[in-house]
Amino acid sequence: MAVVVTGAAGFIGSGVISYLNKNYPRKDVIAVDDFSRRDKNINLERKIVKEFVNRNTFISTNNHIRDDVDLIIHLGARTDTTEMDKAVFDKLNLNYSKAIWKISAENKIPLIYASSAATYGAGELGYKDNHDIIPELKPLNPYGESKNEFDKWVLRQDKKPVFWVGLKFFNVFGPNEYHKGRMASVIFHAYNQVKSTGKIRLFRSHKPEYKNGEQMRDFIYVKDIFKVIDFLFKNKDKVESGIYNLGTGVARSFNDLAMSVFYALEKTPKIEYIDTPVDIRDKYQYYTKAEVDKLRRQGYLDSFYSLEKAVIDYVRNFLNLGKYY
Repeated sequence: MAVVVTGAAGFIGSGVISYLNKNYPRKDVIAVDDFSRRDKNINLERKIVKEFVNRNTFISTNNHIRDDVDLIIHLGARTDTTEMDKAVFDKLNLNYSKAIWKISAENKIPLIYASSAATYGAGELGYKDNHDIIPELKPLNPYGESKNEFDKWVLRQDKKPVFWVGLKFFNVFGPNEYHKGRMASVIFHAYNQVKSTGKIRLFRSHKPEYKNGEQMRDFIYVKDIFKVIDFLFKNKDKVESGIYNLGTGVARSFNDLAMSVFYALEKTPKIEYIDTPVDIRDKYQYYTKAEVDKLRRQGYLDSFYSLEKAVIDYVRNFLNLGKYY
């Protein structure tokens, strides 16, 4: 039996492969990515992979769709929220995802794919994973638009995989994001700031209803992502296909996050507030919180990592040691 993982060299994809190796040692992994960046490929070192397939080759031929493939986990995407070229997202997110969907549907392979909380925009319609509101959502940037356009396209399809789930990831953080640069999590950047300067810089609020550092997000540890994907795979005969939120259901402030990093490092807190960069200021989400009742109703009852517990694990067991998951 085998699992296809797209975006295999990336942050979440490489972690999924490690999780599969540890929990399904007899299951082959087919890793799909462009594999052109050495800083990302390091994520795959010491992972057990049966086959490496270039992402373009994968969708241009069915040679890699073996009879024993029992799941496609589609995590490959351009995730740069500052990229403004819509054509990039049309190619790498929207159209590529359509090709993956068609492969899954035609070959009767279950599909789990990554959507994003960026689809919710400023949250005018709330954060409820109701299919009815998806066509009305107004993402704040081309990245969010590409994810929402695919979600809308999915809901219009008559031909579907035998089982499919789209997961709206909220603010994911954790090991294997060393290569992400500006797009790495706030926890990652905060850690490096404390190590180099002894303080953490957070964005100043540009809205009077929010104090500095009190902007709030639903931060979810990447290990919880792995557990939910595993649950969906194991229960694909029971879970209803559809689009689900994947966050903790708890909104925490960036100040809380900063204090958690200082605590994990056993450092005295020192926070400096800086202006939000102009290029993202008008597209910045001030509040996100996943409604996770829909996922809970499908039977996922495990608790999520608290922000504090997750930061301690990430900082002390990975960042401090330069380790990968």
